[in-house]
This record gives sequence, structure tokens and C-alpha cells, in this order.
Amino acid sequence: MQQPDQKQMLLNAVKSKDADYNSELCLLRSPFSSPGYHTTIKHADFIHATRESMRYALALLDTALDENKQRAFDIIEKIVSLQDTDRSRSTFGIWSWFYEESLDRMSPPDWNWADFIGKQLVLALSRHGDRFPQQLRDSVIQSIYNACDAIIKRDVGPHYTNIAIMGAFVTLIAGERFGRSDYAEYGLNRLEKLHRFTMERGAFQEYNSPPYTYIAILELSKIRKETTGEESKRLSEELLNLAWSSVAEHFHSASKQWSGPHARCYQTLLSIENQAFLQLATNGKLMFFSWEKLPYEEEWYESGFFCPEPYVDSFLTSEEREIRQLYAVNSTNHTESWATTYMTAQYSVGSHSREVMWNQKRPLLAYVDNGGQATYAQLRCLHDGYDYCSAVFNGKQDRQHVLCGVEFITDGGDTHPSLDKTGGVIEASDLRLRMEIGGCLDRVVGDSNDSDAVIWIGKIRMLLQTWYAAFTEESVFQAPLKWEIHDDGRTFNVDLIIYSGERRSIDFRLLQEAAFLFSFVIDSDETPPAPMIEHDDNRLIVRIGDKHEETAFVMNRRPTEIN
Repeated sequence: MQQPDQKQMLLNAVKSKDADYNSELCLLRSPFSSPGYHTTIKHADFIHATRESMRYALALLDTALDENKQRAFDIIEKIVSLQDTDRSRSTFGIWSWFYEESLDRMSPPDWNWADFIGKQLVLALSRHGDRFPQQLRDSVIQSIYNACDAIIKRDVGPHYTNIAIMGAFVTLIAGERFGRSDYAEYGLNRLEKLHRFTMERGAFQEYNSPPYTYIAILELSKIRKETTGEESKRLSEELLNLAWSSVAEHFHSASKQWSGPHARCYQTLLSIENQAFLQLATNGKLMFFSWEKLPYEEEWYESGFFCPEPYVDSFLTSEEREIRQLYAVNSTNHTESWATTYMTAQYSVGSHSREVMWNQKRPLLAYVDNGGQATYAQLRCLHDGYDYCSAVFNGKQDRQHVLCGVEFITDGGDTHPSLDKTGGVIEASDLRLRMEIGGCLDRVVGDSNDSDAVIWIGKIRMLLQTWYAAFTEESVFQAPLKWEIHDDGRTFNVDLIIYSGERRSIDFRLLQEAAFLFSFVIDSDETPPAPMIEHDDNRLIVRIGDKHEETAFVMNRRPTEIN
């Protein structure tokens, strides 16, 4: 088997960015993009990003080519100059996202930048410190100290996995390299807290998240490779083993997808970055690209990541299995959050027991092998076409049958759980539940009637069966709540339209009832058994079992504050 030449991949990656270097600013230029928060920039063709520029500078040094050295030093000197060094300010030790936007203009600044840029500075000196001019080396060390102080002051807990790891890396490795026992002690303690928190649950807080687990593996691998301490090596190794075990058991080989549910996710089909990472980590046992065309990230170079041999075979075969995992417990009301995944050789389906329907979550998600390509089915709640965060999913899964409930809260957000709170009132021209079918749409057909909808993906049958549907506003006519097929050419959509018409105010606090209960069944010709629904004040108690002896979940009939 052809072996990957990562040095050549690094050289190619650096060469592809060379033309974007701005020699006047000593920063890398890139097209503007934004998640819609932190930055106040709304429109721009190009910006100069601090994180991407520092990543490029480290890659230039990693090439070990003399002709790249001065450019790298110029960028690093610029990056150091852009750090907030005023200890009287709350933003001391961090950077803004873009050269074009100061920390004062950001809303709010992003304190994660102490971790993101701090780790690159640490690696630059750890790998190439003997090549630095003394004055620049001294200024970089001071910049790292500033970042460490900001990280320690912020003191992110183990619930924020990736930043907990990155902050541990910056402080631990800086402490070891520069003789700062206070930093090293803090970094090790932070890693110990994360280890204890994660091992008690058997999963990271961002459960089964493709982007977050990938970053966790990458950053823990850096700790394992760079640290000189035996205890920090042991802790990172055990966390890496947990991470790889989770990835391997959730990977569906036939569709080549990372099975749901996903506690955090930025796209539903496996990203190109994740594909390339898994190919490298398995040394080509799992292939997505020819080695010559693999999209290489310069940050991977010398990071020391690999998939442990015992887990590699799990990426290559999909046996029938069911995974149930308790991954979080609410500290206030002690509600448990469970995740369930069921897979066969042809498909996988996963669900959460309870989760908000944010666009970065996948509480109900299935993948099907559609003639060698992947087709997905994802449940969404859409407010004017965008995922509505104040919709809450409830799920109870038994193999390929998921009993689903959707309710609404009045103190949640619209497009983000906390950044745009609705107060329970939205302006809307459209509100709907959607089972979105995407990916490969060949051989996808469907039909619907008043109470159910059937979708075929090749020979795999999916059923949506409604048991309860209510959205009642005083003095507002409600059209029949039923599933309808809408094919927009990009996705095949099965929609339950709650409202569509003139833009108007919907006050969830005044709704008499707003709750939906239905089954999602994959690869079964049988109609699922109807649950028993009990009404208790403002709640629906949903019972299942032969004698309805088991409570699947309890959901609110009328929107209320989150509990």
C-alpha cells in the first residue's frame, strides 16, 4: 500500500496559501466568513485572520526551508504585536479574530483566541526555538505567558472539552518548556479535571460530535507528543483511547458516515476535513481520496495522531449493534441525557432522549447506504427556513423505531440557544417540522396522507406515523397538521406545516397547546404500536410497552420555560 508523504503534503498546503500572503501587513488574506456572532463585520470580501495567519506561520517553519523562515518570523512578530497586553483590560492576553476589527469592536470578544493562537506560538518555539532571533524569541515567550495568564484567569471547566484541552496544552507545555512550574501545575490539573469528568460519564460533553471529537483527538495527540510528564502522557492516552473507541463504534462503514446522534455538528454529511483526517489516522485502511488529492491541513503535521490498531477494523465493517450512552446529567433537576444508536449493514439511526433543535445538533439522524453513496434523514424544526432553537426534541428509541416528541419553550433562543432569546414571541411567515432527506437523492421517493408519510431510499423504507399533533392559538384557524412531500431539488423534504402565510407574531406564551408526537421507523414493514397518551395538567405522559407499563417520556403540551 502506498504510504502518505506528509512532508510533501505540508509543502503543497503551504504553497497553496503563498499567493494569499500580504507582505505589507505580514498576514494571510482570506475570504470573509462568519458564524454571525462575535464579529460585528457584516459584509467584506476579504479579511486578515489572526488564527489562520499564525497557523500558516507555523507551517512555514515546519517545512524547514530557509526561504520560508523570514516570512514566518514576520508573521509571528505581527501576531505578537496584535495581542492585548494591557492587564487592566478584561481582554488581556487574547487577540481579535481579524486585523480589520479590534477587540473593542467585537461583540463580544472571543477569549478562545488565547488558546487557539497560544498553542501555535508554543509549538513554534517547541519545534523551532533554536532558529528564532533572540529578541523575537523573548517577545514570543512573553506573549505565551500573557496567553497563559488569560487562560488561567478564565479557567474553563471540563464541560467545554476542546478549550479545556487546548488551555491545558498551552499552560502545560509552556510550563515545561520555559521552566514555569506554576503554568505546568495548572495545565496538568486542568487535564486531570477533564479526565475525571469525562471518564465518569464515559463520553465527552459534546457527545459523539464529529467536529469536536476530531479536535479533541488532535489536541490530545499534541499533548501526548509534546509533554515530558508521565502523568500527562497517561491522561491524554486514556482520553484518546476513549475518543477513538467512540468514533469507531459509531462509524457506519457502508455509508462511510459518522452515525448520529450528534450533540454538536456543523454539517450532516461527514466533512472533507474529517474524511481526510480519518484516512490519515487509519493509514489508508479507510480511504476517501487518492493520497495525491487528499486535502491536507497543515496543523496535522507532526501532531502525532493515529487510530489505535484495535479500532481500525471497526471502520471497515458494519455489524448489527445498538449503543446506549448516558452522556450528561442536568445539575439543577438531575435530568439524564441519553443517546441511542442502532445500525445494520445497510443503515444507522440515532437519537437523543431530549435536546434542543439547534442547527448545531442532530437529535434524530439516520444514514442509509444508497448504492454506495450516503443518504441522510434529519429531523428539523424550521422558523422561516432556519432551525428554531426553542423547539425541543424528546426521543425513545428501540432499535430502528424512534418515538419522537416535539415541544416548545418560551425562554430559549431563535437561531442560537442563548444569543438571541425570543422571550416566547417570534415574527414568522413559516413554521414547520421537517424530515429532511439529503445527500444522494437517487432512488428516493415518497408519499404521504393525513397521518403518515412513507419514504423509500432504494429498498429501505422509512415511516413517519403521527400519534398526536396540536398547535392551538385562540381565534386563529389551524389548518390540518399533516405530513406533506416537498422536493426542492437539493433535498427531499417531508414537512409538517405548522404555519405558512402572512408574516405575523406567534406568542408561544399564549398558546393553548403546542405538541407533536410521532414515530420514525426505518426498514420495517410493520406499523409501530401506538403509544398510550395521558393528559396531566400541562403535560403529556407518553407510555409504551405491551401493557403501556413504561413511560417513554413526559413532555409539555403548552410552551413553558425550559426544565
